[in-house]
Amino acid sequence: MAFREINGKMVEATVAPGQRLFSQRGAMLAYKGEVSFTPNMAGGQGGIMSMIGRRVANEDTPLMSVEGSGTVLFGHGGHHIQVIRLSGDTLCVEADRLLAFEGTLQQGTMFLGSQGGVMGMVRGQVSGQGLFTTTLKGHGAVAVMAHGGVIEIPISPQRPVHVDPQAYVAHHGDVRNKLSTALGWRDMVGRGSGEAFQLELSGSGAVYVQASEEKL
Repeated sequence: MAFREINGKMVEATVAPGQRLFSQRGAMLAYKGEVSFTPNMAGGQGGIMSMIGRRVANEDTPLMSVEGSGTVLFGHGGHHIQVIRLSGDTLCVEADRLLAFEGTLQQGTMFLGSQGGVMGMVRGQVSGQGLFTTTLKGHGAVAVMAHGGVIEIPISPQRPVHVDPQAYVAHHGDVRNKLSTALGWRDMVGRGSGEAFQLELSGSGAVYVQASEEKL
């Protein structure tokens, strides 16, 4: 496994010949050994479509491709870091919360409106989060960022989970998402997240929720 948690705000990654990691630009804190860092304009293994998704989500900064032989310390802005291990399933994560991931994972993008319909678009416009979510699929590890720590909440068919959209970090499994609101259209104008908006996640899997609603 490439990532080892040093503390709540720092992870150590092992880089080996013939293997590759991807990281957010500016995430490298220190490294040992013969390690190179180069911009990856293709947007990871997802190729050009992944890069288009990142640009539509207002991510003009390319990922960094990390290769060589050594170890690298990753962290960013003093944010809490959570390592998530995938065993063939797909992780959906807010693109700005993605710190680093193993090159064995296939990257793509998901348009949240495709699952949430009009309300999915409202989520992007009103809550301040993007319409696109990054997807990572396969076998490997992912390091994500959050404010104030992260909790993993199981999702089962009998018990969907409702999350404040700005507290949402990531989810995995066979999960559908939609945004609902207890307010009328007039009341929604000028409102942000909070009890007025709820992101409903149903199916089988888990959702990662941060302790603070602060946007990265």
